[in-house]
Amino acid sequence: MNRALLCLCLLWVLVLPGQVSAGQPMPQIPEGRDVRIIVDISGSMKQTDPLNLRQPAVRLLARILPGDSTAGIWTFGQYVNMLVPHGAVNDAWRERAIERSRQINSVALRTNLGKALEVASDSYFTQGDLSNTHFILLTDGKIDVSDDGALNDQERARVLSEVLRGLSEAGATIHTIGLSEAADINLLRAFSDQTGGNFSLAESAEELNHAFLRSLNSAVPQEQIPLEGNSFLVDDGVEEFTALIFGGATSRGVTLVSPGGEEQNSSRHQASTRWFREPGYELITVTDPDAGEWSVQGALGDGSQVTVVSNLKMVLSPLPTRFTEQHPVVIEAVFYDQADPITDPEFLGVIDVTVTLTSADGRSGTKTLSADQPPQDGVYRDEISRLPFAGEFTLEVVGNGKTFSRKYSQTLTFDVAEPEQSVLALPDGDDVTGSDLANSTMDSVEPDLSPVTPAIAPIDVAQVELPSPIAPVEADAPANLESDGEGLNAWYLVGGSVVGLVVLAAGLLLVWRQKANSSGVDAAEPEGGDEVLDTDEPAIPELDEQVIDEEEFGLVDFDLSEVEGGEDEGQSQSHDRDGGGRNGGQ
Repeated sequence: MNRALLCLCLLWVLVLPGQVSAGQPMPQIPEGRDVRIIVDISGSMKQTDPLNLRQPAVRLLARILPGDSTAGIWTFGQYVNMLVPHGAVNDAWRERAIERSRQINSVALRTNLGKALEVASDSYFTQGDLSNTHFILLTDGKIDVSDDGALNDQERARVLSEVLRGLSEAGATIHTIGLSEAADINLLRAFSDQTGGNFSLAESAEELNHAFLRSLNSAVPQEQIPLEGNSFLVDDGVEEFTALIFGGATSRGVTLVSPGGEEQNSSRHQASTRWFREPGYELITVTDPDAGEWSVQGALGDGSQVTVVSNLKMVLSPLPTRFTEQHPVVIEAVFYDQADPITDPEFLGVIDVTVTLTSADGRSGTKTLSADQPPQDGVYRDEISRLPFAGEFTLEVVGNGKTFSRKYSQTLTFDVAEPEQSVLALPDGDDVTGSDLANSTMDSVEPDLSPVTPAIAPIDVAQVELPSPIAPVEADAPANLESDGEGLNAWYLVGGSVVGLVVLAAGLLLVWRQKANSSGVDAAEPEGGDEVLDTDEPAIPELDEQVIDEEEFGLVDFDLSEVEGGEDEGQSQSHDRDGGGRNGGQ
């Protein structure tokens, strides 16, 4: 099948909704999160982070952490140091974090990752309950506590068994970042997978800002305003917005333009604007902004975003970082005015809530929730149970009310469940999996070497010289439908007989054609140009395969909601294979 056509069929189920019933608890405004940042300062960082870009990355987190959060920062090598004490995120905490981030270096001799997690997870801060705590762990290497490799292996096993199990049982979520392929990626993935966090691989120090932001957006999802090109719409309810603009390390900077046309930049801006320029990004916070369309002049790199503080909120239910078809993603979105949920149909009637999924290679699908009428309870619901392939996807939920808009974005990983191994029951009552059986020796299996009498003897086609009539089946032959444990089932007898007759007929036809050829029958095209049809062979229809150019097909930004209205033949077939249509009554 052509790859582009396959992509269409697969993307058709990109946001296939499941049965999501109303009457479930309404999503509540989340309480402040506890975030603990752990940074590797081992000597190997001199090679993987020669420009020490960990410093501006940590300052980025310190500046954009929500004000209702608590946080702390630890560094580790052979020993563990509390760089910034754990506490409430306020102006004093931010200033201390920004100042002490300059102490991040690459001088430590070892990589005592297990000890760092144990110290940072001290139960003193939250009385042993880590259910609201998210760790963001950055390292570029493997566990290294000794020159003895055996001791390092023992420590790694201890971290996986004791430390990870303890954190998981306490409810902690660990987001891990591996800086370069030299990191122990399997260990970092184990931490994130078993605690519901996400794993990011930053192949260079320049990618650290994006990796930290991705972890923070999972740990503390923040409400955003959608960026449309280089513009964004600020409504009257916005008290403050923060624009994070990614660019290259040598970027010339950007200019922020207000609705009234006033321009600001990093060197010249209003007193109500805080502007920070760091390698790789610019962070602009405007308090009490004018309502209207703002724009950014300059290059906006991937991942740029605008977060807001507002009384008018769109609240989402917590989203997992990984999901499968058996454990789908349930999306629930509700709008709040201050602390009160909005259920007024006139207000909700002007809001379009859309869900967009974008794969790592840029293919995307979009659908509208409650397109016909707003939900009676004010909760927009949908479910994503399966995707066309495993991998990472960016989920965006956007609420557009014409005069205002809100957005949430998070990275999700879709896993395809491994097929369950067959379990064989042994005579002694033990169970063995297919992999166990594959690892066993052949001597442990006693094969049954007793001869088996076939239902139909094999036919040697070469010994057939002349076609002969097929003997009729004896009508009086009794059919024994009961099995005595050694005979064959009657259905196998019938099936075998049919197969034998087909083979016999094929052999007779082959011999007859060989004799016809030897008698001077010429199969070539006869003179005169008249076409002679060989009635012995059925005509094989030629398939007119349509080649689809993927570049012209337009998979990028493909609106899956259009498929519901008019499926072509290929889409309908895909629809049937997937087990039914989309649940359109969302």
